[in-house]
Amino acid sequence: MKFQITDKNIGSVKADCELVFIIDKNFENKFIKDKEAFEFLGFDGEGAQLVQSSNTIYVGIPKLEADELRLGASKAYGAIKNLKIKSLKVASYHVGCDRLSIQSIVEGFLLGSYEFNKYKSKNKPVSLEEVIISTQELNDVKIDLDKAKKGVKQGEIIASATNFSKDIVNEIPEIYTPLKMAKDAKDLAKELKNVTCEVYDEKFLEKEKMNAFLAVNRASANPPRLIHLTYKPRDAKKRIVFVGKGLTYDSGGLSLKPADYMLTMKSDKSGAAAAMGIIKGASELNLPFEIHAILGATENMIGGNAYKPDDVLISRSGVTIEVRNTDAEGRLVLADCLSFAQDLKPDLLIDMATLTGACVVGLGEYTSAIMGNNEELKHEFKTKSKASGELTAVLEFNPHLRELVKSQIADISNTASSRYGGAITAGIFLDKFIKDEYKDIWIHQDIAGPAYTEKAWGYNQSGATGAGVRMNLYYLNAMAKEL
Repeated sequence: MKFQITDKNIGSVKADCELVFIIDKNFENKFIKDKEAFEFLGFDGEGAQLVQSSNTIYVGIPKLEADELRLGASKAYGAIKNLKIKSLKVASYHVGCDRLSIQSIVEGFLLGSYEFNKYKSKNKPVSLEEVIISTQELNDVKIDLDKAKKGVKQGEIIASATNFSKDIVNEIPEIYTPLKMAKDAKDLAKELKNVTCEVYDEKFLEKEKMNAFLAVNRASANPPRLIHLTYKPRDAKKRIVFVGKGLTYDSGGLSLKPADYMLTMKSDKSGAAAAMGIIKGASELNLPFEIHAILGATENMIGGNAYKPDDVLISRSGVTIEVRNTDAEGRLVLADCLSFAQDLKPDLLIDMATLTGACVVGLGEYTSAIMGNNEELKHEFKTKSKASGELTAVLEFNPHLRELVKSQIADISNTASSRYGGAITAGIFLDKFIKDEYKDIWIHQDIAGPAYTEKAWGYNQSGATGAGVRMNLYYLNAMAKEL
């Protein structure tokens, strides 16, 4: 799908179909030419309605905001994707920022049109090839043409990075092993400007004493990989390190998951996939930061040599860990990866992981949790990433909950002694592996809820959503503007 920006009046633009947004069920704007047909069609301003006589698709949105435009564009695509419509035109709708007004529409179409259909024997063809966006607003004030073009470019890059991550997460576990993730990371580095990739094997992990990481992999037939992607532009202003949980499959280990819970566990690599998407987006956006992605890729399987409940592991940082549940494995991988990441002396450290079911219980399927020690940093992230449309909630570490991850025989336990507050106690576990000098620049993002759902929602299809990519790229973009 291609996007074209024009400064012509929308009425003079030729296209097979026109998209008009109905805002808050308001039928008063001058672009609505089919009011008489609405009553016959039963259209009340909600959902999407195609009026064939005028070749116009009307989509209702409750208010004029960036994410509502994304949702509206996605609905429009869904309504016409199986029709023989090759081109669609739409006027501009201003959301307070010229660039974001256009970018939101572009993202909506690209996110909404994503499909993972490589394993289907038959696929329906889609005719839509071009979306033409006029810089003319509803109130006749034109959006700046250069800013509109920048909005198209940024929208394409960010949506592409998100969809790239979706492909990784949706791929099946038979195919997507740690070795496959390493290959994809190397291939990505070859494609991108200023990006390099280093891949480390199990011998390196042994040398680095990453025993927690190695323990998780012990029963897998597929060897682990520590993957280090680096985007390094000239005159970088800050060094930012992302750490991604890359469990290409998680059976739960000897603390075996029930069969129903094992389904969808190909999604346990979502944190690593998001970090790869962020590197892709950062390079294509030419962000002025040195950005690293540290990915811990492994499987958590069962076998006679599997690590066991009651084991004590000595992590890379020297912190000893009592294993009370082998299904709390992601935090073990992250513990060693976070230790490795801090050797890079970051100015900002962010980890992303589908870490806890407790986070989904607490926040629902559509919201990611933000945790850390620096309250100002967490709220700054939430504010600056809000325009991305990804939903976040700030969770606070509770000193009383710290008591729950204490161990009688080691420095810390990998599960809490209470079932309550599981998302926060997991974050507190990770905090044990953050050095004092980095505690105030560290953010933990639990993306377990939105990373993968078995039903479509908004502009997300069922399956992977690329959770974490857009909110972090929007945050980095906002930081770049302040330089």
